[in-house]
Amino acid sequence: MYQLNFAPVFDNMDRLLAGAWTTVQLSFSAMVIGLVLSIACAIGKLAGPRPLRWVIDLYIEIIRNTPFLVQIFFIYFALPSLGIRFSPNTAALVALVVNVGAYATEIIRAGIESIQKGQVEAGVALGLSRPQIFRYIIIKPALRTVYPALTSQFIYLMLNTSVVSVISATDLAAAGNDIQSQTFTAFEVYLVITGIYLLLSLAFSGLFSVVQRLAFNYPLSR
Repeated sequence: MYQLNFAPVFDNMDRLLAGAWTTVQLSFSAMVIGLVLSIACAIGKLAGPRPLRWVIDLYIEIIRNTPFLVQIFFIYFALPSLGIRFSPNTAALVALVVNVGAYATEIIRAGIESIQKGQVEAGVALGLSRPQIFRYIIIKPALRTVYPALTSQFIYLMLNTSVVSVISATDLAAAGNDIQSQTFTAFEVYLVITGIYLLLSLAFSGLFSVVQRLAFNYPLSR
């Protein structure tokens, strides 16, 4: 009979919490930067010149049809051959931004395309400036429409951070791998890590619900 032994895990809880904090930082930063990137790419794809649309389409197709692990390896191991070097955590952030940007671009593009042209024409008739039309008539209603899909993609992004441990990024998974290799309590370590990832997912879901309520006047219970 296997005897559970959580003592080594609790003795190293500070390392797990430090790894969890790195995971939160990577996830939140990638979400914010990835959202900005995806909005820019969605606008470029819908309203940009043809060469720009081709470049964006190529970027989306490459990212969506290659494994995330290969993307990380390319950024961390291949780019130094061209003189572009990143620390493990920075490479992890770049990979996460590039990955989520491609997926979120298509989500936001669909949201923008759902806006009827008559609404834009009405804004012009009311004398709104182009920034006002973009902010109030295009991007905010578009984000409101696709917000659930975006939040699901961002939660998936947070869970994807576990992969960055392969390049020695100091995230939660990397901390867990180090602890279990030293204490040989793999079951206990990964059970605790599973619980932490679950708590992080629930925390991000709660945060997104609050943002949804504040930004789009949705009830929290929706």
